[in-house]
Amino acid sequence: MEEDPDAYRILKLRAEILELGSAIRQLQREGLDDAAAQLLIVRKRAQLDHLVKASSASHRLDVTDIRRS
Repeated sequence: MEEDPDAYRILKLRAEILELGSAIRQLQREGLDDAAAQLLIVRKRAQLDHLVKASSASHRLDVTDIRRS
């Protein structure tokens, strides 16, 4: 079975976002500055959104190409 590199990247980004969310909550509980972590989580979410959309579009194209053959 062929592994989908996009699926792996999506799972990895989701895990990183969860970890950052946990770090942000911990920083907030301790009254520390969480601006850098907030910025990083926004960037990771944007990367995830882009990757999910690109992967979804790619899979739709694959189905369309199969139907034409």
